[in-house]
Amino acid sequence: MPPETATPTGAQWFALHTLSGQEQKVKTYLDKFKKAEELEDFIFEVLLPTETVSEVKGGKKSTKVRKLYPGYVFISMRLFDADGKVNIKPFYFVKDAAGVIGFVGGDNPAPLRQTEIDEIKTRVAAATGKEIPKVSYDVGEEVKITDGPFTNLTGRIDEIDPTRGKLKVSVSIFGRFTPVELEYWQVQRAAEA
Repeated sequence: MPPETATPTGAQWFALHTLSGQEQKVKTYLDKFKKAEELEDFIFEVLLPTETVSEVKGGKKSTKVRKLYPGYVFISMRLFDADGKVNIKPFYFVKDAAGVIGFVGGDNPAPLRQTEIDEIKTRVAAATGKEIPKVSYDVGEEVKITDGPFTNLTGRIDEIDPTRGKLKVSVSIFGRFTPVELEYWQVQRAAEA
């Protein structure tokens, strides 16, 4: 069985509450030091769900990675022994890591249901390799084109294709409406212009 589908015996997913902006630091620390602390038999995976978001500021397109669950990191670990008692060493290793406020549930952490972690992983998989625009538009909305051959013209959104990040905009050229396909970042709301 491939390692990504094999679930180690006793492994459960838990949510960790972290300090704001410290999520990546917590993930890096746990991944790096679990081997040094000989906890590889207790800590299996640390998950920080993210998505790539694009936006335009000052006419320049920029992308950044945004956390799907700010303030949280998810960890697959064997926290409880066969008798249901907390494994002390891994519990305190995770709880006392720099940037960790604690387990969700405090000193009695409750594991996430499998459906919850499946939903999180599905969301991560859907966001992988895609840029999500920071701004969303509606059909019929007036927009100003900020990039390309139709720069500074305004038009009306006829179609939105969120999977491709494209818009079909009707632009008046020489008194006739012409459909133009543009990317989200090539337009801005006419009211903001």
